[in-house]
Amino acid sequence: MEYIFHITILISIYGILALAQNLVMGSAGLLTIAGAAFYGIGAYTAAILATAFGFNIFTTLIIAPIVAGLIALGIGISFARFRDDYFLLATLGFLMIFNTVVRNWENVTGGSFGIAGIPKPHIFSLTFDTPFSFLVLALIVLFIVIGICYFISRSSFGRVLNAIREDEDALKIFGYKTSTYKLMVFVIGAMLSSLGGVLLASYITFIDANLFTVNESILLWAMIILGGIAKNRGALLGALLLITIPEALRFFGFPNEIAGLMRQCIYGLLLVFLMLYRPKGILGQYKL
Repeated sequence: MEYIFHITILISIYGILALAQNLVMGSAGLLTIAGAAFYGIGAYTAAILATAFGFNIFTTLIIAPIVAGLIALGIGISFARFRDDYFLLATLGFLMIFNTVVRNWENVTGGSFGIAGIPKPHIFSLTFDTPFSFLVLALIVLFIVIGICYFISRSSFGRVLNAIREDEDALKIFGYKTSTYKLMVFVIGAMLSSLGGVLLASYITFIDANLFTVNESILLWAMIILGGIAKNRGALLGALLLITIPEALRFFGFPNEIAGLMRQCIYGLLLVFLMLYRPKGILGQYKL
């Protein structure tokens, strides 16, 4: 059962990250690869505050989104002049800067050694130190994020974001300041991503820069595209599939010498076939 709880915790964390990425890319059409950076900002904020200052995770669940949001605000204002592919490249540069900083700021981030000994979350005498108890916490945060994303998608703000995705230039004619809306959703997405980072740091009790690379951002892209971009259910489905499929392949009886290679090949082929026959994703209506 503990293994199932472990997988469900990972699905919950990546579900949060996929929802945040879908809000930025799916709703507003902003091509960004900075998801892993804000995920990492949340994790490092939680780890530093917990190990150096004794902060509880419930406090960092409030502080980390504020830190990530302020950084995203600065980045968003700096990158406001960029659109489409240029914005994507600019956010890639930010992710690379983030990785460089955490690898070299050894006094604060631990550098290449990372930060170990992050305490488990606790409130009063209750400690979330078992897989089941931590799963309850992760699900609570996930449902809060789901609620936020569904509220935005059904609000007038969400409808403006969808219009920006479809035709930003046409929307400008009607007097909408589209850059303001894009900046707002970029900040909100960063804040939500940081929550996943806080949970990860507290769950595995160790973080380093290798956890927050371009590969993580690409994985988030794959989740929302596979599940169906611009659909909250699609983001959750993508997170479920891309976490469970590699785990399920572990139970196939491949020879030990080629087990890892075969799992990766089958995993890749499944993604290729899904994209060939469902280019809009499993639940999607919008093609990136």
